[in-house]
Amino acid sequence: MAERYLLYYITDRTAFPGDEHTRRHRLLDKIAEAASVGVNYIQLREKDLSSRDLESLAREAIRIIRDSAKLRTALLINARTDVALATAAAGVHLPAHDVSAAEVRKVWNGPCGRGRLAREISPRHPVISVSCHTLEEVAQAAADGATLAVFAPVFEKRDAPGATPTGLDALRQACRAKIPVLALGGITLQNAESCLRAGAAGIAAIRLFQENDIAAIVRTLGGH
Repeated sequence: MAERYLLYYITDRTAFPGDEHTRRHRLLDKIAEAASVGVNYIQLREKDLSSRDLESLAREAIRIIRDSAKLRTALLINARTDVALATAAAGVHLPAHDVSAAEVRKVWNGPCGRGRLAREISPRHPVISVSCHTLEEVAQAAADGATLAVFAPVFEKRDAPGATPTGLDALRQACRAKIPVLALGGITLQNAESCLRAGAAGIAAIRLFQENDIAAIVRTLGGH
């Protein structure tokens, strides 16, 4: 493809085989792989970890990303603005029905509180992505000042066969919003192009990145 698209890797270390130590190292290796080929965003989505363990993992991931020759990858922390601030991550990802992007920006740039020293080393303008499942949620994310929306599930998901896919028509309408919209949910190399043709600014996925050679995905779909 001549045009370049945003690529957004969502982590899930529990999908790797082995004990916790092995899974952590496998995940960090995958993060290094993604950063080395210029994947735009990595969302650290390890929801089961304690604050301490998530912060430790985030610091390690940021070190790996900063050591990458590409220096294009932004690490986002799922749902934890406090951890994002403490680790100087690029921003946060907000699940649906969580706090708004406007509230996150207010906390991020606030004048006082526990995160004051962290804010001094964090980006002044955080990247904020928001999970959206309806056109109304995409519109609200844009109105709240989100950086981008992740619209899902576009296709049926292997691990959630009961979830109703939004489909390409809904994705096409969502992409008319004033912020970039990324397609998520059942995305494969075979159906990704249909999402991009529908107007998606890029692709977000877990398995697509964790189960494949990321360099091959970047060559096929691009990334900037």
